[in-house]
Amino acid sequence: MDLTVPEYAYMFGFLQADGHLSQQSRQRGRLTVEITARDVDLLRRFQKLTPYNSSITERTRSTNFAEVHTSATWALCSLEARTRLNELGLPYGRKSKTIAPPPVEFSRCDYLRGVIDADGSVGYTSKGLPFISLTTASTAIGSYLASYATAITGIERVIKRNTRDSIYNILYWTEAAQALSAHLYYPSCLSLERKRAAADSLTTWVRPPGMRVAPERRRWTAQEDRVLLQVNNDAAAATELGRTEKSCYIRLWRLRTGQISMPTDR
Repeated sequence: MDLTVPEYAYMFGFLQADGHLSQQSRQRGRLTVEITARDVDLLRRFQKLTPYNSSITERTRSTNFAEVHTSATWALCSLEARTRLNELGLPYGRKSKTIAPPPVEFSRCDYLRGVIDADGSVGYTSKGLPFISLTTASTAIGSYLASYATAITGIERVIKRNTRDSIYNILYWTEAAQALSAHLYYPSCLSLERKRAAADSLTTWVRPPGMRVAPERRRWTAQEDRVLLQVNNDAAAATELGRTEKSCYIRLWRLRTGQISMPTDR
């Protein structure tokens, strides 16, 4: 499981997001990955990459999303394999909030593609705009994607848990989605075939004439916060900082109510 090898980096990212490690007494346990049966070819690729005995089974049952759903499950029991995966950062039991990028050198592009294939989406919005997104409960994974995507797209994302279920929904659209998906889903990479096809389809999108390009968000600096607190007036601070009165009002209110940390003294 050398994570500098693209296939293993992808596989580990997918397992972190969609796999499950269980353990019992006397060092027994197993790794399982259950996905829709239409993606079973990916499990067969994982099976070939793994030098231990494993099995792939299918079952059909009723779910909350479909009356008839057929899934495929890959199961691996080797203690040596489970130990290696655990050392790299795949915890036993519940893991959604605790997973993080591996503590060793790894192929970052392929690792993130594995995470997105398991817990993300690629395609077009209802309004016909290209997008790529990730849903995760892990702060470490969400922050890593946001940082990596900034280097590729130039777009910054400040991740924040939603109020409904306390997870992160990290979304990129239009040209940023095109750039990120083209980078992650390069030709002949190991991936879910349907998501790679969706990523390929984003390359044909062209911004419609007259569609406004949203300006990049200007981030507040600690020095601007100091000026805002010192001036203590929305209109005066807006003139001095070159910002709108509304943005100064909201920022000052957040500082005063403790929603944003006060700037540290230099």
